[in-house]
Amino acid sequence: MSGAARFGKVAVLFGGVSAEREVSLLSGRAVLEALLRQGVDAHAVDVVDDTVLTTLKGGGFARVFIVLHGRGGEDGVIQGALETLGLPYTGSGVLGSALSMDKVRTKQIWQACGLPTPAFRVLTGASDLEATAAEIGFPLMIKPAHEGSSIGMSKVERYADLEAAWRLAAQFDRAVLAEAWISGPEYTASILGGRVLPLIRLETPRAFYDYEAKYCSDDTRYHCPCGLAADVEAAYQELALRAFGAVAASGWGRVDFMCDAAGQPHLIELNTVPGMTDHSLVPMAAQAAGIDLDALVLRILETTLVAANATMKVRHGA
Repeated sequence: MSGAARFGKVAVLFGGVSAEREVSLLSGRAVLEALLRQGVDAHAVDVVDDTVLTTLKGGGFARVFIVLHGRGGEDGVIQGALETLGLPYTGSGVLGSALSMDKVRTKQIWQACGLPTPAFRVLTGASDLEATAAEIGFPLMIKPAHEGSSIGMSKVERYADLEAAWRLAAQFDRAVLAEAWISGPEYTASILGGRVLPLIRLETPRAFYDYEAKYCSDDTRYHCPCGLAADVEAAYQELALRAFGAVAASGWGRVDFMCDAAGQPHLIELNTVPGMTDHSLVPMAAQAAGIDLDALVLRILETTLVAANATMKVRHGA
């Protein structure tokens, strides 16, 4: 079997109930339309409650394209359910998804592997603020430990603003991360099937690359080529690949990092289900590598064929 027919019936999971639902709806529609343009038998499945498992089990689906951002879709939960159902899916497995969604665990693993990441501290209450300020200093970044799309994040320049930033982040997560601010340029490395696509350098007039800059603003600038010397870009790409593998991520994803004044990179976070909207970075990097959106989504979906083959070998004892 060749062409689109080899994928069978595909469920495109998007929406969900996380704080990133609106972004996921946009990403999911873009992926669905790209698959349909190529003749794939793709169907939209908005994950609003646990009936999604019944839908997937009884719907005759052969595989799943996950475009769920945030909790419930990017943290290993849906991946575990799909493993139980025996349905191949795109992106990282249960372990890689769970670790990558947890910014604290991700940074701890990177530190253990000797990979550079900014100094940080976990805030469990207002009583931690004074020690955090003394240990990390200003400016610093406050963020929920289990959210994406820069939701609940604040750059804090002075102690007087620290408690308000913590309270904002705590609305989204019981675990809040305080992280040293890196003042240099910001880059993102998109990974597709073990290959790092051309780096993108981000530039925004805002305090940082926040939700508005990511999805709404027309003032955000994306530089690709990123302007680095070829050997430096290659070194940064290798670092991103090591960071990706360290947390058991696989398939496709995105690693974000910033460079300090000396040009030293500092890993910030990892996304295992990056955005696929018209403002999104992975499609942009793929385009720079000569891969349009239709080809990109097909390449991501093709990884499920490998997963399905591996599952068959395990079941038959091969």
